[in-house]
Amino acid sequence: MPFDFDPAAHGLTLDETQTAALKAALGGEVQKFLDGEVSGLKSKNTELIGSNKTIKAELDKLKGQFDGLDIEAVKGLLAKAGQDEETKLIAEGKLDEVISRRTERLRTDLDKQVKAANERADKAEAFAAKYSDKVLADSIRAAAIKAGALPEAAEDIILRARGTFKLSEDGEPVATDRAGEVVYGKDGKTPLSPLEWAESLRETATHLWPRAQGAGQTGDNNGKAMKKWGEYTEAERAALARDNPDAFKKLQATQGT
Repeated sequence: MPFDFDPAAHGLTLDETQTAALKAALGGEVQKFLDGEVSGLKSKNTELIGSNKTIKAELDKLKGQFDGLDIEAVKGLLAKAGQDEETKLIAEGKLDEVISRRTERLRTDLDKQVKAANERADKAEAFAAKYSDKVLADSIRAAAIKAGALPEAAEDIILRARGTFKLSEDGEPVATDRAGEVVYGKDGKTPLSPLEWAESLRETATHLWPRAQGAGQTGDNNGKAMKKWGEYTEAERAALARDNPDAFKKLQATQGT
């Protein structure tokens, strides 16, 4: 397309000869500029085509090695790209930026690891607590049944036991006081067992036990003679009055005997 230029449109007053000369001069410069731009674009296009061919060859090589997309290979390419970028930054003297980037990556990875570890610990702790609670309840229930308590009283006895027993590291129920010290049984040497503890409830919570056949309110205690007033401690008498008022009245009748 020939170059067209109107001097009058730009405020110039030229005769035909001057106008023709100016157009010829400007047309040559414009064409030279256009030729240079086109040549540069062609070179850039050739370079891009070459780069695309190289990338395509690398991708074809990866596809040839694996069926489908290989995520690890892609990660490797991304990591290499990141390393190349860091190399460029180092060459530019931007060492602080490289250190900052690496520190941020390490911090992010560490945060993820800590979060995952905490989640695993929370799940393990919750499972251990649930397991411990079940094991302790089963131990107390078995002891209550063995001691002869009413089957329907098992849950009541388990609730009472929670304030006294806890599961040791060995998975055994251990009785402790408020200070966390081990409570011992009647012999003063052996730790109080769930069975011995359950049997001690016979006197303070008689409603948790079946009545002896043929025995009424004044009968014996499952074939055993009821203890008298003086044979109870103040704490035992208070517990009996709270848990079994009828039995406490019966016990009061033994005062002075």
